[in-house]
Amino acid sequence: MAAERIDGKQLAARMREEMKAEVESLKKQGVMPGLAVILVGDDQASRTYVRNKQKACGQLGIKSVLIELSEKVSEQTLLDHIQSLNEDPDIHGILVQLPLPAHIGAQKVIEAIDPAKDVDGFHPINIGRMMTGQDAFLPCTPHGILKMVQSKGIAITGKHVVVIGRSNIVGKPAGQLFLNENATVTYCHSKTADLKSYTSQADILISAVGKAKFVKADFVKQGAAVIDVGMNRDESGKLCGDVDFEEVKEKASYITPVPGGVGPMTITMLLANTLKACKKLNAVKVSRR
Repeated sequence: MAAERIDGKQLAARMREEMKAEVESLKKQGVMPGLAVILVGDDQASRTYVRNKQKACGQLGIKSVLIELSEKVSEQTLLDHIQSLNEDPDIHGILVQLPLPAHIGAQKVIEAIDPAKDVDGFHPINIGRMMTGQDAFLPCTPHGILKMVQSKGIAITGKHVVVIGRSNIVGKPAGQLFLNENATVTYCHSKTADLKSYTSQADILISAVGKAKFVKADFVKQGAAVIDVGMNRDESGKLCGDVDFEEVKEKASYITPVPGGVGPMTITMLLANTLKACKKLNAVKVSRR
């Protein structure tokens, strides 16, 4: 029997409707959630992501501010922009779109953002809180993955989760979030010997390697849940994931499609973090009204 799809688009739409009602409630209390996005240079993929983020903010009634800077902007100028946003009471979330030009230190930029406004969940303080199971702003894609798995009632406690990929943005935090939910987690990567021996043991397999149709049916245990984070182009230029969907869907119990899987959830979790930041930063103001 073919796997059941985990439809990220559908789940995202449901969550956004709930958030929209929350935004309305905040506005009635005189609070307008605000997200600032800084875009450096003219990378087309980054521009598309930013446009989608702004559109999503508009649909929910969240104020979005876009700061566009030249590719030649100095690191100090960028840091000054971040500092003024840190101090702006109308801005609750700050996001610097990555990648940045080579002359700017991405880590320095991430660390300049106030952890209370770090809606990407990349600041070391938020990463540390996540690692130790404290309340934190969680990285958006990994948090979206967890929500998708939970939305189907898929068991996590005691299950074996295998993550292919160890990036700071997806792989590492995804594994940590499932570990926090009492899964047993294995990380695999480009240096892993005999990769299939690990992936074929996974109850939940998460692939974030960026290689088109890399995960074939023989990578997958019968009945596993397969989460595809990849966003690639196949030989005919068509959008596809890391997972060979047609092959793997016959063996998995659940599978995420590309497009329409993890992608819509990333922006949804960014909106959720912005809302969370707004409520935390305005707690005193809201409770006094």
